[in-house]
Amino acid sequence: MVKVTQSGFPVGGWRVVVLGALIALLLGVVYFGTGALHAAERATSIPAPALDNPKAPGPLQTAVLAGGCFWGTQGVFEHVKGVRRVVAGYSGGDRTTASYEKVSTGTTGHAESIQITFDPAAVSYGEILRVFFSVAHDPTELNRQGPDTGTQYRSSAFYVDPTQQKIATAYISQLQQAQVFSRPVVTRVEPLKAFYPAEGYHQDYLVHNPRDGYIVYNDLPKIASLQRVLPDMYRDQPVLIAATK
Repeated sequence: MVKVTQSGFPVGGWRVVVLGALIALLLGVVYFGTGALHAAERATSIPAPALDNPKAPGPLQTAVLAGGCFWGTQGVFEHVKGVRRVVAGYSGGDRTTASYEKVSTGTTGHAESIQITFDPAAVSYGEILRVFFSVAHDPTELNRQGPDTGTQYRSSAFYVDPTQQKIATAYISQLQQAQVFSRPVVTRVEPLKAFYPAEGYHQDYLVHNPRDGYIVYNDLPKIASLQRVLPDMYRDQPVLIAATK
């Protein structure tokens, strides 16, 4: 993730973004890290979870997931049918260290995470995980995601109850046994201690900054992959924080 100011503008200004885009176009590599140009191609079609909750009417539920920079994961899940709200934030550490500057050091125990509120009649927790594992991030990368490195970018499913723990654990085992990925899944299944919303300038960052070089090369391809790999779960208009307060 490119470091940004509280205004949401990348440190170094527009010259950094423009230069990065030009280098990527001319040399065929991504300014913020190699391989991100092929993020859409890396998306993997995976089977549905064998163990899952049946979709049924009921109270809204939440899922908390971490899979790299929360700009991209928030952007992906805002396009998933049945999702009512997605908040970028921090999970895994203490309240006192739940800030962008502190989490960015990689020493707080936090991971950049998203809190997903969803309608269980429209989408199940297992289906949320299917999006997570197939297009939202690469679950085989340990303590990194694309150009971003550190434990704050780890892959984790923070379960809110024993049912979510069972579904997540079983799904990872299912994917491992089926050898869906060429490398082992390293996603951690962790109990949710707390979720702390990130600073306001991080919320809906992808939508507000669609021309940011980082977003263009690392995150927009993930949304395209969602539409391509899981078309029945994709919706064109994202649900935004501002519209759900």
